[in-house]
Amino acid sequence: MNAMVRTMKRLSILLARNRFRNELDEEMAFHREQTEREFINGGMAPGAARYAAMRQFGNTTRARERSHEMVGFKAETVLQDLRFALRQLRKNPGFALTTILILALGIGASVAIFAFVDAALIKPLPYPNPARLVAVNESTDLFPRNNLSYPDYVDWKRLSTVFSSMEIFTGTGYALFTPTGTEPVPGERVSAGFFSTLGIEPMLGRNFRAGDDVAGAAPVVLLSYRTWQRRYGGRTDVVGQVVNLSGIAHTIVGVLPDDFQFALRDDAEFWEPLQPTRECDKRRSCHNLDGVGRLKDGVSVASAMAQMKSIAAQLEKQYPDSNRGNSASVVPLSEAITGDIRPIFLVLLGGAGLLLLIACVNVSSLLLVRAESRRREIAVRGALGASRGRLSRQFVTEGLTLVVAGSVAGLGFAYGGMKVLVGLISKNMMIGMPYLRGLGFNAHVLVFAGCLAMLAAILFSITPILHFRLSKMRDGLTEGARGSAGTMWRRMGANLVVVELATAVVLLTGAGLLGKSLYKLLHVDLGFQSDHLATVDIGLPDAAFSKDEQVVAFARSVVERVQGLPGVESAAITSVLPVSCNCNTDWVRFVGRPYNGNHNEVNERDVSAGFFNTLHGKLLRGRYFTDAEDGRKPMVIIVNEAFAKKYFPGEDPIGKRVGDTELTPKSIREIVGVVADFKDAGLAQEQWPAEYFHFNQNTDTYFSMMVRTRQDEQTILPVLAATIHQVSSQAAVEEGSTMTQRINDSQTAYIHRSAAYLVGGFAALALVLGVVGLYGVIAYSVSQRTREIGVRMALGAQKSSVYQLILGEAGRLIAVGVVVGLAGSVGAARLMDKLLFGVQAWDAGTLLGVALVLAAAAMLASYFPARRAASVNPTEALRAE
Repeated sequence: MNAMVRTMKRLSILLARNRFRNELDEEMAFHREQTEREFINGGMAPGAARYAAMRQFGNTTRARERSHEMVGFKAETVLQDLRFALRQLRKNPGFALTTILILALGIGASVAIFAFVDAALIKPLPYPNPARLVAVNESTDLFPRNNLSYPDYVDWKRLSTVFSSMEIFTGTGYALFTPTGTEPVPGERVSAGFFSTLGIEPMLGRNFRAGDDVAGAAPVVLLSYRTWQRRYGGRTDVVGQVVNLSGIAHTIVGVLPDDFQFALRDDAEFWEPLQPTRECDKRRSCHNLDGVGRLKDGVSVASAMAQMKSIAAQLEKQYPDSNRGNSASVVPLSEAITGDIRPIFLVLLGGAGLLLLIACVNVSSLLLVRAESRRREIAVRGALGASRGRLSRQFVTEGLTLVVAGSVAGLGFAYGGMKVLVGLISKNMMIGMPYLRGLGFNAHVLVFAGCLAMLAAILFSITPILHFRLSKMRDGLTEGARGSAGTMWRRMGANLVVVELATAVVLLTGAGLLGKSLYKLLHVDLGFQSDHLATVDIGLPDAAFSKDEQVVAFARSVVERVQGLPGVESAAITSVLPVSCNCNTDWVRFVGRPYNGNHNEVNERDVSAGFFNTLHGKLLRGRYFTDAEDGRKPMVIIVNEAFAKKYFPGEDPIGKRVGDTELTPKSIREIVGVVADFKDAGLAQEQWPAEYFHFNQNTDTYFSMMVRTRQDEQTILPVLAATIHQVSSQAAVEEGSTMTQRINDSQTAYIHRSAAYLVGGFAALALVLGVVGLYGVIAYSVSQRTREIGVRMALGAQKSSVYQLILGEAGRLIAVGVVVGLAGSVGAARLMDKLLFGVQAWDAGTLLGVALVLAAAAMLASYFPARRAASVNPTEALRAE
């Protein structure tokens, strides 16, 4: 039945089309007869009258075409153009496949990178009215966005009027007691109104209530959705159950929604109200909190910043010791979440855009070449009556056909590229990028791809149209037109090649600078041997290890047990592993020196006696710690070389005493050693002064262990947890890793590495496309100048002069492209300054290297058409012409 309906529709269309043509032919015949009759009545002979009427009436085919256009742009002409376009592409499969592949690469790269940009920078945060959410922090000269102290938070919340609510959060860890043993789990401490401020309600149970975060309140906890599914099997009766976290019983009051994410702390399994019971919570000088606020309607970020700075200034006057130099920072929450990765995404999007530009230029060049080869065809069709509008529609159809095919293939490349790029992100990095989970095509990405396709379609349609409008279409029927048309195309093609080469230079320079930065970053002088070092993080439940003596005993036993393992050279404990951050800082004051209240901020690390030997550090003065030293012995510290140079220039720091800003008796310690600087901070961060406390005199229940091995450090990792649990089954041991892995997987290394690799890939493709484009222009130039070259050689020109002629033309294009590209490269490099490490934007070596590589590759590509030109046989060339 359906087949019959379709047949009837086709028959009716065919009859309607035939009826229109028959009526049109009858109408035209009638007008010709009327004109012929008028000429005969005027005295003209019948034969002459018929000829004059036909001449006056004009080309019948063209009249029919115009009549069709006046009636409308019918589906039959579209299908006719589409069939013709497909036939043309099938006749030239090399051209079709090359064009589609180049376009697919450009669109695929751009769409894939845009998907990341959209997920990180464009899509709003997954909270109600997210534009009103801001990150609220303190600010100092050393830390533009610094942590809050709990007393400052209380005063800020009490004095501010710009927030409808302001809450705090801080990361923590728990030792989770399970039937199979103790394991470490990440958690979060938040003020009671935290989730209400974000606009999040639990999917099961209740939210935190006012009073849950008051000291002494019953311990309660919210579960993340993933924890609810993995540990509790998604049971709805979980609310009201008790979970033991670090030896303290917590009542589960709710489960957070499946789609809840908080990128600043997205790995938390358990969320508990922040009760100010810890020692740090009671000191205004202890900064360990982050703030989040929701602005009142009508309040801008700038006005909120102004008020918070005013409040910070008041507190500085009120508490000059602890709050000296403290200001405020208020930024949109989205900016706080993506601030570190924003530069890399923008640089990659720019690189993908430049690659797309080169792809479009290359396809435009191919279309121009093809247009030149079809000049006679187009001229014949025009002479037979095809109008410019009719031919233009054909070019549009052919352009759309190429773009549709290229876009579909490009979307396939983009999807694969997204999966590969997400797979390259380490597990630890992905914790801070929850917005990248499930990355794929959404409305934003598809609209972006559609816009790219539309722009490409316009460009590829208009290129041949403009080309033929700039020259007389009928010239294609004459041989004499070849010279002028070929010259015009060579000029246009040469300009396009200059654009390609200049863009390739920009990408190559960017890749070179990023690659050099990555090399320097990964070859920073660490000040210690990072190979053969295994690391593991350990957490002890506070309830079971409430006394310092218990922690010290555990640490000594663990170090002794691990050092007895086969292949282990030494082991040590530290509160912060090397190559981590300029963090966990302390304010110091020196006994016997005047003090003006300024904060002398240094890194603070708590390390065991064998730390520096395990690190293979270098002792410059004094001595190391001994394991016999503990809380009952005189308090001692070791400082690094940067500390000694900054605070004891020209004198020996050994024997000097250091304390807190008030020189409280229990804080005063004697310097017993000076060690050579090693990389405490991140790879790209500067070296800070550092003080090292003896772990036995400054214990903590969360710390890391370093193990120096004589063999491959990977082999020791599987047995570390079991060995530690032999000392205490209550210890929570995280999955270990090597020091080399930690360094390579750090956020700094990832950002620099991914930027270098991706921009390098774009640059390699740009180099290939640019060189191919130059080859096409030079090869076409040679084909158009075959007669000229034959005449030159017939008149005695040597092959060397032909080489010089062709390579000289190529050299001029290369020189212009390189110069323009180098100028643009310096400006582009300044835009990615935040991604450069130890390299200037105008690095001469990189610029010179890029110029030489591109010039060499381009000249090599130009050599082949030059050799073909030099081998032209003058007789055959002239005979062919």
